[in-house]
Formats: sequence, structure tokens, C-alpha cells
Amino acid sequence: MDGRACPCGLGDDYDACCGRLHAGAPAVTAESLMRARYSAFAVGDIGYLLRSWHPSSRPSAFSLDPALQWTRLAVLETQAGGLFDDTGTVQFRAIYVQDGKRGVHTETSRFLRSDGRWTYLGSIN
Repeated sequence: MDGRACPCGLGDDYDACCGRLHAGAPAVTAESLMRARYSAFAVGDIGYLLRSWHPSSRPSAFSLDPALQWTRLAVLETQAGGLFDDTGTVQFRAIYVQDGKRGVHTETSRFLRSDGRWTYLGSIN
């Protein structure tokens, strides 16, 4: 993304932040995977979204709405999901614009680490 700020909101350059994960580096925490997945939605990286989805809950087909633009992410709460955990949850709020109207998506996501890699299991709500 040529020096542009990462969509996840941490303030780093995309390539040094979530772009590394999209290119294959592992997420070190559940929150870092959630941020990378948000960024994948923002930049349209369906491949990363599918690769980071746990096989037990991964859909066989998945598409993104090109009319939806993700504009901001706020992490509200994390439970576990750290360096020494195997499970974790992250509650977040994502702001988007669709057809000129602002919307809000709030979710509590579940994550599982297996074979040293965090994966997205699904939403609690």
C-alpha cells in the first residue's frame, strides 16, 4: 500500500503492520489477528480472511461487498488471547460507510491458537 497508514488504526504503515500478516507472518495475539482481519476487509484481501478462518467454521465461499468501505476500528475489550493462551475473545466496533450512510458493526470474536497460529472461530453475538 505504498506507505499508507494501516487500516487497523495502530498508526503504523500498512506494510509494517497488518500487511506483514497478510503476506504470511503469524499474528502473535488474538487481537493482532482481529486487527489484521479488519484490515483485510478494508483492503479486500479475501484470501487472508479465508486463510485466517479456523477450518471448522470457515465458509466454503465468501465475498465482500464492494460498496462497503471500512473507515475505523475500535477494540473495546480483550479476554485472554495473549502470548501464552490458546483461546481468546476480542470485542470490537467497526465503522463503515455504505451508499453514503454511516454504519456500525459490533462483534465479539472468538479465536483459537493451534499449531502456533491464531485463527478466527466465529462471532459470539
